[in-house]
Amino acid sequence: MSTILFHEIVYGPVHSRRMGSSLGVNLLPYDGKLCSFDCIYCECGFNKDFRTKTKLPDRENVRAALEDKLQSLQKDGVKLDVITFAGNGEPTMHPQFSGIIDDTNSLRDTYYHEAKINVLTNGMNVGKQSVFETLQKVDNPILKLDSAFDETVKLIDRPNSPNYSVAKQVELYKKFNGNFVLQTMFLKGEFEGQRVDNSTEREVSAWLQLVRELNPREVMIYTIDRETPAKQLEKVSVEELRKIADRVGELGIKTNVAG
Repeated sequence: MSTILFHEIVYGPVHSRRMGSSLGVNLLPYDGKLCSFDCIYCECGFNKDFRTKTKLPDRENVRAALEDKLQSLQKDGVKLDVITFAGNGEPTMHPQFSGIIDDTNSLRDTYYHEAKINVLTNGMNVGKQSVFETLQKVDNPILKLDSAFDETVKLIDRPNSPNYSVAKQVELYKKFNGNFVLQTMFLKGEFEGQRVDNSTEREVSAWLQLVRELNPREVMIYTIDRETPAKQLEKVSVEELRKIADRVGELGIKTNVAG
């Protein structure tokens, strides 16, 4: 199985389909994965296959690694659009997440003041006040919602909390008052004998209703790009993604499509 694990704190910059020139920050173990979801499409593989006992990088190490990289990029005249927190799992699980974001804002202002700071999150920790407040300090809190139905989320995203519900996530996301980016992965196929398809009319119609309620400032719509740990998954075509995006556009919401 070809998986992508990030073996350092700061990596790239890489060209992102959705964000341009992106410098990645990994707050998770460098030799494994730590996530509160176990998505069947995750490029880092399944949680069970990449367990680790490695400690998380501490705030001081993250700051030093990021400053060193930004200094180097600035010296070489490298263009940088965004600094993106993603990596080997869920970045908001780091106990020093808030302080790390404060440091990153300061370093960005010093070295690349025009770069945006993005956090890709599955939203599981948004109910924690410190995480919620910290996400409001970044340019783009990018919150995941892959379906309007609990059974589909449990099939595709496999949250580790038995109390996960879409309704609860939607209420938490509403606290942002639309000042966030919603991210949705569309895919098809089979997993453990069950049909997977969150691009059906039933799925899309229900999802659009939630998009209407949440009214995010942007919706990122994408599909599989790299090898997935579940082998019987398929891309949703760019044409289908654009049709979904058109329906989001009818709500007056900006869309970003990556096929």
